[in-house]
Amino acid sequence: MTDLTQTKYLIVGCSHAGLAATEAIRLADETGSVAIVSRETGPVYSPTILPYVMSGEKGPGDIHLREPVDFEQLRVARLAGAAVKGVDAARRTVLCESGRLIEYEKLLLATGADATVPPFPGIESVPYLVVRTLEDAVQLRERARTAKSAIVIGAGLIAMHAAEKLAEAGLKVTVVVRRPVSLFAYFDATAAGVIEAIFADHGVRLATGSAVAQVAPAGGGCAVTLASGARVTGDLLLLAAGVQPRIGFLEGTGVEVDQGILVDTFMRTSVPGIWAAGDVAQAPGFFDPERTVNATLPNASVQGRIAGMDMAGDPVLKPYVGSGGWNTFNFFGNHAFSLGRAGATESADDIEVETLHQPGSRCYQKLVFENDRLVGVSAINVELDPGVLRELIERRTDLGAVREAFGRDPLNTGRFLMTELWR
Repeated sequence: MTDLTQTKYLIVGCSHAGLAATEAIRLADETGSVAIVSRETGPVYSPTILPYVMSGEKGPGDIHLREPVDFEQLRVARLAGAAVKGVDAARRTVLCESGRLIEYEKLLLATGADATVPPFPGIESVPYLVVRTLEDAVQLRERARTAKSAIVIGAGLIAMHAAEKLAEAGLKVTVVVRRPVSLFAYFDATAAGVIEAIFADHGVRLATGSAVAQVAPAGGGCAVTLASGARVTGDLLLLAAGVQPRIGFLEGTGVEVDQGILVDTFMRTSVPGIWAAGDVAQAPGFFDPERTVNATLPNASVQGRIAGMDMAGDPVLKPYVGSGGWNTFNFFGNHAFSLGRAGATESADDIEVETLHQPGSRCYQKLVFENDRLVGVSAINVELDPGVLRELIERRTDLGAVREAFGRDPLNTGRFLMTELWR
């Protein structure tokens, strides 16, 4: 017999996007029933903290985003261990794998993403690991306790953060990157080189510029042969080569999907009554109206809040301005961030690039302007205010009157500008 639950607002997914939506709904609607479901059975946690569990710096009980009392105070029913099997958009019901059927008036899909497993030749012959869930992190920690070396495949923040934590746990780590540099989506070659040098200082080897040709078992661990002919061995293999939004359960619903669930600037999908936010959503960009998936924590929180406000009819709702690529990266006591069009490397047409970097230095700064408006920033170990710089970019602030001063001192000039703009 099917268990039936009814709710006005149904949130599928209990991480940053789902939680932000839930809280936004409660601010605008104090009485409407809210249920939030998740496929995991344990406490709510942030995926961004998983590398610390993996390294042993934190235990599974130290990473909770919310406690049961928080849901009670919000008068939200949390249904754990309720993986979604399908959605009937016409009847406005969600079927869980347990057999529970949930009727809703308004539905938010914040189901997140799963790790991508590239089809490397031989990958099925080795016991590889990923880090997307708490269970993954605990399993990797157990494996790392008896391992002496690790191979990490990937070029993004997850791969580099995992490599850092494995190195801090005492393992000899090699990061395999198909492209010439790591972190190519966030930093140019010079900035990536600074980061890679810091990793090398901490014993992390980066094998860049060659694709994986073969994976095979080797001496109780694995061996990765690269297209260049080089061979890397390790006791464990971690795949951090991207993520894939969880959208398989939407087949037959009429919800339009591409790389993720297609949404507009209010996080509405193509089907009335259904919204999507976070790693599963494919939304308009800030610099380009083309819709893309941007799987970052800040983006998930913003999209979730907008979706919740729209679902509850909040009168102060403003549309999503689009993702501009806002990323921060703390590693081995160093700090880096990138905003907007930080990948530009040289001035051309209306684009002006100003870079400050001394060879061998562990500091780096780049400001990118378009017609006296800031459009991109990347920095490593430089005292700047990313929040202020992001505001200047999103507001498309004309810096013409203070351009020279801003170039000399972006920290204080930016803060001064914002005090004027916020008045």
